[in-house]
Amino acid sequence: MLLFFFIATAKAQEEFVLPHAKMVTKFSFVQLSGGIIIIRGTIDNIPDSLNFILDTGSGGISLDSSTVEEFHLPKYKSDKTIRGIAGMKTVEFTNHHVLHLPGLATDSLDFHINDYDLLSSVYGLKIDGIIGFSFLRRFVVRIDYDNLKLEVYRPGSIKYPRGGYLLSPQFSSLPMQEASVKDEKAVLSKFIFDTGAGLCFLLSQDFVEDSNFISKKRKYFATQAEGLGGKKTMNLTVLKEVTLGPFKFKKIPVYVFDDAYNVTAYPMLGGIVGNDLLRRFNIILNYPEQKIHIKPNNHFFDPFDYSYTGLGIYTVNGEVKVIDVVPGSPGEKAGFKPDDIIFAINNAVTKNIQVFKTVLQNAGTKVKVVVLRNNEPISLTLEIKNILK
Repeated sequence: MLLFFFIATAKAQEEFVLPHAKMVTKFSFVQLSGGIIIIRGTIDNIPDSLNFILDTGSGGISLDSSTVEEFHLPKYKSDKTIRGIAGMKTVEFTNHHVLHLPGLATDSLDFHINDYDLLSSVYGLKIDGIIGFSFLRRFVVRIDYDNLKLEVYRPGSIKYPRGGYLLSPQFSSLPMQEASVKDEKAVLSKFIFDTGAGLCFLLSQDFVEDSNFISKKRKYFATQAEGLGGKKTMNLTVLKEVTLGPFKFKKIPVYVFDDAYNVTAYPMLGGIVGNDLLRRFNIILNYPEQKIHIKPNNHFFDPFDYSYTGLGIYTVNGEVKVIDVVPGSPGEKAGFKPDDIIFAINNAVTKNIQVFKTVLQNAGTKVKVVVLRNNEPISLTLEIKNILK
């Protein structure tokens, strides 16, 4: 009887397992403000190197309209619609292309076509496309923010590193992860896990009003963000706490917006968790198994960006230019005007918008800014507001 019991137990422990996930390639990426990941790659046999954003908030894969025109790629009309925080549109496609990344070629990709001129202006370099679900669903992708490396594996069984946590988001073409947001009280909801959003958290106004969890004492600061369709006016504030898996963050800057195009499909989702929070983990995106592993990295305790200037600055024709100035903001009080060209901040003379954005994140400080207005230099003193105070 004991022998029978042993044999039956042993048989019950048998299972079929997938072969180990095999690494295909490993290469470096560039990180921009807000944690945005830029990957260099090419299309088909065209030798020109292109800049792609790695974006879990994209339900497909896309190319910039000017890039499609430059390389004379064939376009096809479709009845498919994409939507973002600032708009909705029917898109054209260019089909059956090969994406070449260092050490990897992925074929049979259908790219939808979009205009990324605004994104190029925001980040100060040409954005040629976005790599999303159409690519990610084929592989296991490990993002190492400590060393700015990306590893791509063929699907298979994987041993996740110790010290992390395995998320099980709901998947459609986008991963939707449960998280807790807390201010006057705690509320549990699902949020799009979005590496393409250069912010910590974005909440829909409907979610905020219905859940009524933000303290009435919270101050809001009018600002704007960029997304599909253009710019979107938003309010910036701070939450007491956010919990993702077992990991808690205190005093999180969040944007609240009127979700006119129902990006969050409220009440199914409360908003977006973005890459300025996600970059604090090394991440394994396992779309084939519908799992995401997060492990705190060296940036886990990085301070959050509490700065507020009310300035919308963009790269235009090679110059860093002020395009928008929010009424009543520190930028307006300092004397900035639309079309001012930022020549220098604190004696740093450059045309690299990333350098200026980094300086303008020093909340609670004063900076000297030289602008060119009608080709005349003007010196301004900008007090960068700390939204915690």
